[in-house]
Amino acid sequence: MVKRSHQNMWKQLIKLSKDSDLGLQTQLRKSVANLILERSISPDMPLPSSRELAWTLEISRSTVTLVYQRLVDEGFLVSRERQGYFVNPELVGASPANEPGGPEITPRGDWSNRLKHRITSQRNITKPLDWYRYPFPFIFGQIGADLVPIAEWRECWRHAQGARTITRSGYDLFDQDDKSLIEQLRVRVLPRRGIWCHPNNILISLGTQNALAMIAKLLIKPDNIVGMENPGYPDARNLFALETNNIKLLDVDSEGLIVDDQLNECDYLYITPSYQSPTTTTLSPDRRRLLLAKARAHDIVIIEDDYESEAAFGDEPIPSLKSADEHNSIIYCGSLSKSLSPGLRLGFLVADTELINEARALRRLSIRHPPPMIESTVAHFIELGHYDSHLNRLSKAYRERWSTMAEATDKYFPQAHRRTSFGGTSFWITAPEGLDAEQLAVKALKKGIIIEPGTVHFGEPNPPRNYFRLGFSAITVDQITPGIKLLAKIIDESVSSA
Repeated sequence: MVKRSHQNMWKQLIKLSKDSDLGLQTQLRKSVANLILERSISPDMPLPSSRELAWTLEISRSTVTLVYQRLVDEGFLVSRERQGYFVNPELVGASPANEPGGPEITPRGDWSNRLKHRITSQRNITKPLDWYRYPFPFIFGQIGADLVPIAEWRECWRHAQGARTITRSGYDLFDQDDKSLIEQLRVRVLPRRGIWCHPNNILISLGTQNALAMIAKLLIKPDNIVGMENPGYPDARNLFALETNNIKLLDVDSEGLIVDDQLNECDYLYITPSYQSPTTTTLSPDRRRLLLAKARAHDIVIIEDDYESEAAFGDEPIPSLKSADEHNSIIYCGSLSKSLSPGLRLGFLVADTELINEARALRRLSIRHPPPMIESTVAHFIELGHYDSHLNRLSKAYRERWSTMAEATDKYFPQAHRRTSFGGTSFWITAPEGLDAEQLAVKALKKGIIIEPGTVHFGEPNPPRNYFRLGFSAITVDQITPGIKLLAKIIDESVSSA
């Protein structure tokens, strides 16, 4: 019989859960390895036998045996004949000498006279990291677990882990990208947006954000004027503001960006024409033609963020501005993150070869290149047809959620106005005057509802406070109407008490 004190000790040290995403064997291996690395097991103390530990943890003895043998192979344990398994003393000797709670880094003091920018002082987007724990996550920019193509992604990951591919993925590519991904973007993804180009016109980025940062660093000078939609994408505005103080805020309406003479003095124009961020309105055909003509006449370089183009579920696809670029003066930014997984952080730039070459050199200086294994996996995903079928599934799911959202907001928000195109993954709501959306977000969060106040999207010092955004890509369709109904109740209480 195992001594009770010995049994209790190992039960306390090793916690296994049948609800974990990891198998019992993986959990056990992880627990023992961590105990060794944390020096919770003395090198002269034998581990319990496989029979003892299996009995204590109520798991199969073969599971324990396999874990012990693997830890021996990995150098964590040593097996001593007739004595059992012990911590490898060589591994313990190589562990960090400082124990937890040791000396910390001493603060240097005031950095204010050395910092070039106070980026934390900018108006930035904030979101709950544990959004998936809330019953009503009307959060934008996330994808619900039910929409992630897990099986297809695993298949492509296995392809990318083939012996030849995984060896190449360990190389430093210097400033290059996976050629197969570039080719798949060129022949399968970009033509959907009406864009045909040479491989030398494409550069992979760590999402659109990284692409915009490279554009800002390479092109924007202190005296340049950058036109920005207002309301608009705050991260783009903040990036360009690091390079110039001349940010020109341009109004949008139900047809997208208002194209008038205010644009004439702009050197650059950042625009989200497919589904405007955050209002989701689509730039009308007439304004597209007028904008392109004005850009040619006044030598304006357009930075097109093809924001949410993958979330088009109307009858006719919306063409990109770049598809009508006859003078190669539009810089196109695309992303695969919103459709596959926001955490994937993979996007791409399409532009003139000279600019791409400079962006490639800048990328090398900052991050070298995106992880080759990720690039290879995504290339397989597109090549095997998973990307097209996944977009088709997303289109159907988003269409259903959009319709449910439209019906619910029309019913429960009679005093509010929603602006949205038939596409995208969110609704932009104008609440009654006097409602503070930031205060509303705090109250809603206490009830399990995540909404996004609209204040951050406006560039002026004192922005309107009665706008908010409701995303529907992360919430299941059955939770939309109950969530909207509960939010409407909170809004009514807030308005009546104002």
